[in-house]
Amino acid sequence: MQYQLSRAIAGPFLHVLARPKITGKEHVPASGGAILASNHLSVVDSIYLPLMLDRPVTFPAKAEYFSARGPVARLWAAYLRATNQLRIDRDGGRAAQATLEAALALLRDGRLFGFYPEGTRSPDGRLYRGRSGIGWLALNSGVPVIPVAMIGTRKVLPPGHMVPRPGRIEVRIGKPLTFADLAGEAPAKARRAVADQVMQAIQALSGQEYVPMYASDRKAQLAGD
Repeated sequence: MQYQLSRAIAGPFLHVLARPKITGKEHVPASGGAILASNHLSVVDSIYLPLMLDRPVTFPAKAEYFSARGPVARLWAAYLRATNQLRIDRDGGRAAQATLEAALALLRDGRLFGFYPEGTRSPDGRLYRGRSGIGWLALNSGVPVIPVAMIGTRKVLPPGHMVPRPGRIEVRIGKPLTFADLAGEAPAKARRAVADQVMQAIQALSGQEYVPMYASDRKAQLAGD
C-alpha cells in the first residue's frame, strides 16, 4: 500500500520532469522472482525503473541515503523507506555478501530485485565490467536475469548534483537470460561467465562504450590524477 501511495504522489512530478518511456516491458514476468540487471548512471536510475513497471522492485541502497540531510535528500530518504528498498551497509568485509544473501531471500520469495552489476555508478557515462556478484545471485537463485538499459538519467541528475533538471529518460528492457548451461562449470568460472554475458546484453541495449575494467578502479584512477 505504501509503495503504491508513494508512486501515486511522486509519479506525476517524475513524469513531467523526465517524460520517461519504456520499451520491452513485456519481458518482465507478471509473477515470480527475477533480477533486473541495469547499467548505473545516476541515483535516479533506482526511481525511474520501478516507476515504469507494474510490479514493485527492490534495489539495494546505501545506508547513508536513509539518513541524509537537506530538503531533497530527505525526500529521497522518505521515498526509499516508503518503497521498501534494501538498506545496505558498505562497511565491513561481509557487507557485499550480506547484501547478496538478502537479495537471494527476496528472489526466493518471488520478488523483483534491481541489481547494478557494475557495483557503482559509472564515473563518465561509459559501461564498465560487471562484478561476479551478479553471477552468484543468478546461479544460486535460478531466476532469470533481465538486462536493462537506463538512458538519459545522467543528464537529469548528474553525479554530485542534488537537484534534478528536466530531460528525457528511456528504459530499455531486454529478453531474460538463463544460465542452466553453466551448471557443470567451476563456480568462479561460471560466475564470471554470467557477469560477462549480462554486461554484453546491457551494452547491446544501451549502446554505451564498454570499458574492460571495474568502475571503482576507474574512480580510484581519477581521484589520484
